[in-house]
Amino acid sequence: MDLKLGRMASSLLVFLLLLERGMFSPSSPTARLLEKVFQYIDLHQDEFVQTLKEWVAVESDSIQPVPRLRQELFRMMALAADKLRHLGASVDSVDGGSQQLPNGQTLPIPPIILAELGNDPKKPTVCFYGHLDVQPARREDGWLTDPYTLTEVDGKLYGRGATDNKGPVLAWINAVSAFRAMEEDLPVNIKFIIEGMEEAGSVALEELVRREKDRFFSSVDYVVISDNLWISRRKPALTYGTRGNSYFTVEVKCRDQDFHSGTFGGILNEPMADLIALLGSLVDSSGHILIPGIYDHLAPLTEEEKKMYEAIDLDLEEYRNSSQVKKFLFDTKEEILMHLWRYPSLSIHGIEGAFEEPGAKTVIPGRVIGKFSIRLVPHMNMSVVETQVKQHLEYIFSKRNSSNQMVVSMALGLHPWIANVKDNQYLAAKRAIKTVFGTEPDMIRDGSTIPIANLFQDVIQKSVMMLPLGAVDDGEHAQNEKINRWNYIEGSKLFAAFFLEMAKLH
Repeated sequence: MDLKLGRMASSLLVFLLLLERGMFSPSSPTARLLEKVFQYIDLHQDEFVQTLKEWVAVESDSIQPVPRLRQELFRMMALAADKLRHLGASVDSVDGGSQQLPNGQTLPIPPIILAELGNDPKKPTVCFYGHLDVQPARREDGWLTDPYTLTEVDGKLYGRGATDNKGPVLAWINAVSAFRAMEEDLPVNIKFIIEGMEEAGSVALEELVRREKDRFFSSVDYVVISDNLWISRRKPALTYGTRGNSYFTVEVKCRDQDFHSGTFGGILNEPMADLIALLGSLVDSSGHILIPGIYDHLAPLTEEEKKMYEAIDLDLEEYRNSSQVKKFLFDTKEEILMHLWRYPSLSIHGIEGAFEEPGAKTVIPGRVIGKFSIRLVPHMNMSVVETQVKQHLEYIFSKRNSSNQMVVSMALGLHPWIANVKDNQYLAAKRAIKTVFGTEPDMIRDGSTIPIANLFQDVIQKSVMMLPLGAVDDGEHAQNEKINRWNYIEGSKLFAAFFLEMAKLH
């Protein structure tokens, strides 16, 4: 009982702070409703954590193509569908078909959930996207606890999928459940699209979105994604852009068999030497990409954008220490953020066919494949980048006068995404963040690639927003992934406040 009283006091304190900031009139129905919702979430937070524990316990790994793990994925999607039905949602679990693997094996694709709560034409319709599959995790890889047993230590909830993405999906459901439990009308119509193959490239998702454009998505006004992190441990953020990605392979081949370096060393063009020269021609020691024309089509840097970087709360020293990096390429916060978000970068990932085992094997590889990618930013044209890369590598290779064969291929191409931060839902989210956390959010981009944002924006042609809940140190994909209890519970309140703000703005 003391614990419950403490949580009620916490909610009342938040409410009084809202009044002090002038967020709501004390007599307004919205203020009273929000107070009730916050109290409900505080009082039921242990139940919410328990549900997260049950979901984390499902080993919904979509990366490893193993029948047992596919069964776990199906079980995870069934759990989520049942949860939504208990909220009163109409739920359609759409058959995902099957996946053909390179070895000829066929595995079923877990269903994609389409769910709907409310269809009042006077209310805005907000669609939430989330995924319930996870990256592989094993205790022996360096986890301090069993990755599939949610474990709370000092307010941190450790477990695979806790922050990516089971926690945020449940936070949205928690917010809805608070309104339903109190028999309050939902301020907005809500739709869900939840998949189980995001980590494996969202197999079957694009086809479904295109197919449902004029049906399930026809009434959608806004799309919300909560599948990334803040840039701070304590200050919330709103994400309005991501970089794209063009992934390349460059193969250099003399023959299929390797050579003995004692027998052939010194009398032929070695594929590895050619490849090292090619990879070394791509980027200099300051991170500047050396491919001619690559910077020609970047979006201009405006004064408004500059101010957004200046306002972001980033402690460079803490960021460097937590990254375990001796020195970054740039010295200021603004330069670091711009090179992570608004400028392209080129990274070299590896060499296939090279000898990389322990020991001293004196082999000359007969065929090697280098792998690198370019993170794309708005206004860069993917096909133009592909041509620039191929022309550059062909020029460098021709200068070596090598008798080997070279083939350059773009294996993957994903577009960058940028949102309009003046859209209604960004304004509503800013107000909701101020209500719950008492501060303006950091307006951030994400240096990585989240293809689903671009897919929704291009196909559905509606406003897409990324509203993260997790802290910068949550460790998504890494060992000891976690979400803080505070982020999870306050995030549930944030979504509830967001519903109310959307209703006011629409």
